[in-house]
Amino acid sequence: MIEPVKMADFFLTFFSAAMIILTGALYALLFAWSRVYQKPRLMPWAYVSYAGLFVCVLILMQVAHMHTPFWLSIGFLMMVGYLLAPHAIWHLCVGTHAHEEACPAKPIDL
Repeated sequence: MIEPVKMADFFLTFFSAAMIILTGALYALLFAWSRVYQKPRLMPWAYVSYAGLFVCVLILMQVAHMHTPFWLSIGFLMMVGYLLAPHAIWHLCVGTHAHEEACPAKPIDL
């Protein structure tokens, strides 16, 4: 059983959880923006936001007393998922829309 969060650590728990959401969203946004608009200079900033996400997850796991192997594996899987999901989604979108570039849309005659 997990030990409850101390009242003194409640703000840090809330703040780190909120920052996980924000830094994860920022990572995905910068990654997509870098790829869609072909601005490779944004990609390092995407990985900086991922590093911030990683730190926030470590803080949350420390403050929330998630030290068991089960919770450590959940945190590890979450970080791998956050890292690889934008890459997988990008390749899926490119593969899905590759046909559109080869065959431009034709207007429908009404």
